Amino acid sequence: EAKEPRAQMAGAAVEAKEPRAIIEGAVRGNPDAQLRLGKRYEEGNGVAQNQTEALRLYTEAAEQGLADGQYTIGDIYMTGNGSAHDEEKAARLFTKAAKQGLAVAQYALGSCFEYGAGVVQDEEEAVKLYTQAAEQGVSIVSAETTRRTKRRW
Repeated sequence: EAKEPRAQMAGAAVEAKEPRAIIEGAVRGNPDAQLRLGKRYEEGNGVAQNQTEALRLYTEAAEQGLADGQYTIGDIYMTGNGSAHDEEKAARLFTKAAKQGLAVAQYALGSCFEYGAGVVQDEEEAVKLYTQAAEQGVSIVSAETTRRTKRRW
């Protein structure tokens, strides 16, 4: 039985069933493609699981201002899963994503303010951020579920 051909991305093998557009977009620096390919590396979905490559791609997407990338890297720093635990860096990244209107980042930043994680504790700011997330239809339960299930490292 013949093996599927592989493409090379940053020295890591990528299965041919991985959509070429995502790979090519990530190589060209498209942040959405970097985030999508990073998620595939994180989960081992169509590629060999590679947490280092996932983190690199997520970071590149975040550095280009992609809110989902900023939230994802912030969550990695907050949990310490896949990187060193750094609450201040996580809160800075959540702030960037929250300012772009990403509801789950608003919720995460609200949690930072509620508990004083990486920021000075401020319950009024926490309520403001939770309200912003809720106004977008995000319940605390759904935001917490998303946050807790997103990281599997």
